[in-house]
Amino acid sequence: MSKHILYISYDGLTDPLGQSQILPYLMGLNRQYGYTFSVISAEKADNYQSKHETISKLIDGCGINWQPVFYTKKPPVLSTLWDLRKIWKKAIQIYKQKPYEIVHARSYLSALIALRLKNKLKTKFIFDMRGFWADERIDGGLWNLKSPLYNKIYLYFKKKEKEFLQKADYTISLTHNAKQEIQSWQGFEKTPIQVIPCCVDLEIFKPSLNVIPKSKNLTISYLGSIGTWYLLKEMLLFYKYLLEKYPDAIFSFITAENPQPILEEAKNLNLPLAQIKIRKASRHEVPLMLAESHFSLFFIKDAYSKKASSATKMAEILAMGIPIITNDIGDHQFLASQYNFGCLLKNLDVHSIQKSINQIPNLLNLPPESLIHIAQDYFSLEKGVESYASVYQKI
Repeated sequence: MSKHILYISYDGLTDPLGQSQILPYLMGLNRQYGYTFSVISAEKADNYQSKHETISKLIDGCGINWQPVFYTKKPPVLSTLWDLRKIWKKAIQIYKQKPYEIVHARSYLSALIALRLKNKLKTKFIFDMRGFWADERIDGGLWNLKSPLYNKIYLYFKKKEKEFLQKADYTISLTHNAKQEIQSWQGFEKTPIQVIPCCVDLEIFKPSLNVIPKSKNLTISYLGSIGTWYLLKEMLLFYKYLLEKYPDAIFSFITAENPQPILEEAKNLNLPLAQIKIRKASRHEVPLMLAESHFSLFFIKDAYSKKASSATKMAEILAMGIPIITNDIGDHQFLASQYNFGCLLKNLDVHSIQKSINQIPNLLNLPPESLIHIAQDYFSLEKGVESYASVYQKI
């Protein structure tokens, strides 16, 4: 079988996610297993303008033929159909120039194209689902089921989801929880599913490279975007209770988001703004900023779709030898049964929060090596690359 694969992503390679959760895998698959890729990605104009040269240099010599299309935002629905048409034309054009036998589709919109290619060209189809996408749109408030249009789109994608799972030669799930959920559905008990969580590049997230001392005051970090899924108010409430026991504690947000919503919520809770740090960081600066913190915190909205959620930040934080306080979402319970990564809250009520604060001395005594071991054992990029290669080889 040819080692040339078509990889389709509706996320851009110039998006932060493309740099952390797409390129490292493709580069590893080329370097270690000799696979070459034609990549079609939907790029946002601003990101593309500022980062396309960096990405082009990064993939030079890595067997990646990048064929971007430009993402269209408006009008809703029609813009997506237009983008999918561009991706389809590009996929056919690539096939004529250099045929591929496997189409690796990242998430549901890309899977629409991959399924069509399978029907037309008899290519193999990998459904890299990334989560229950249609349910995420509902749970995140992006689609309102009361709208006849979005209700129709939701039902269409739920029907397509089953077709993707039935017709894919292999499905990739981020969590065991989602795999169990799918295989509990009637007729899907034997669906071939490989679990590959969001992995971490241990060459970038490497504590030995960072000699930054821990902050003198107890410091919590929060890493990443804030919005749809991450519960800002509850995290700041945790901080409010933490201050009762550790009045000098600092809350460090490492995020590219606008600081205003964080500061406004903090003001509403009468928190000391001077003890809240909000900083942007490039991918290579993140480890340095994380290294200052004693533990990291993130709370995720509890919803059906989150069974399939794997937070990239979890792998990155553990790789830095930093303990985590989080809530029971995705595979967090599964991980807590295998490893001691910190503290898992079943609920986000006051009692549970205070109970977790009482456990902080134990958290601070966790050997960093034991946390780094979790990242190496479960979240390493090398293992992720190996798992993808095994799926390619199976089909």
